[in-house]
Amino acid sequence: MSLRRFFIEEFVEVIEWREEDRDTILWKFPDRDANIKYGANLTVRESQTAMFLNEGQFADLFEPGRYELLTENMPLLTSLKNWKSGFKSPFLCDVYFASTKTFTDLKWGTVNPIILRDPEFKQVRVKAHGTYFIKIKDPEVFFKNYSGTKGVVKIQEVEASLRDIISPKFAEALAEAEVSVLDMVKSYTELGDQVAPILQADLDPFGIELVKFQVSSVSLPKEVEEFYDKMTNMNMVDDMNRFQQFQTAQAMEKAAGNPSGGGSEGIGMGMGFGMANMMMNQQNTPATPKAAPATPADNSGKAITREEIMVTLNQLGELKSAGILTDEEFDAKKKELLARL
Repeated sequence: MSLRRFFIEEFVEVIEWREEDRDTILWKFPDRDANIKYGANLTVRESQTAMFLNEGQFADLFEPGRYELLTENMPLLTSLKNWKSGFKSPFLCDVYFASTKTFTDLKWGTVNPIILRDPEFKQVRVKAHGTYFIKIKDPEVFFKNYSGTKGVVKIQEVEASLRDIISPKFAEALAEAEVSVLDMVKSYTELGDQVAPILQADLDPFGIELVKFQVSSVSLPKEVEEFYDKMTNMNMVDDMNRFQQFQTAQAMEKAAGNPSGGGSEGIGMGMGFGMANMMMNQQNTPATPKAAPATPADNSGKAITREEIMVTLNQLGELKSAGILTDEEFDAKKKELLARL
């Protein structure tokens, strides 16, 4: 190898970072322990910051632009190396580039359900998921407190590290908000705005800025969703005949879905025929004349017998035992039905 070629390969004359992917947040210039030529060209593109370290100690930072590396624009490095005026020899220095762009569509989610006090369901467990955006606001702090001397840091590493910070902070904000799970969908933006400053306080020591925090979904446990569906169906309870039809259909569905023996299919068919006959009888029964209302009537004006009232009370009792009806709801409906006897 000629002496001229040796100096060309050993001296770095151009320093720049051409980003090959959108996932790298910190990148070390691969100098291979080569000396940087005095007067070398440094190019820092938009959304980048270049950091120079001398023997592990921070020196100069360069914002976007094109620079000729001279003592005049490297004041801290000049001081650390104790260069005298006119010093023009090559120098050894570590160069890191930090990406200062906004990294979008990062995911967060609660690993375990959050237990909340709810005005509708008393106590409930929920899970939540969403997205957030971040960017490096202080490259030096990010390097010192997070990345260290790694040659490459990917945004996925940062995302994984922040996961354990975001989940508990969201749980705190959700508990303080005291929003019913039924109203939570319309509160997503408000919840995100409430969590953001709490999270930012934890990201400041790493030189990271939380640009946006978004709640995408809040889900209930399966049993709570089933309970809510039953409560919705209970809106039919004012019509006793419709309520009995609903209960019979529920029982028929359970029997048909649990074929435990040879008689189960007959039971399901028998219940189906019974329900059909009941509906046909209701449709064919003429209205009771107003002059002689000998039998109590429900809110829809249809006559109900003493036996139907007792059956309905038994069914309401089963709903209360299953936790679908509260004591207050059961007592109110019981009082209403007993008044008709």
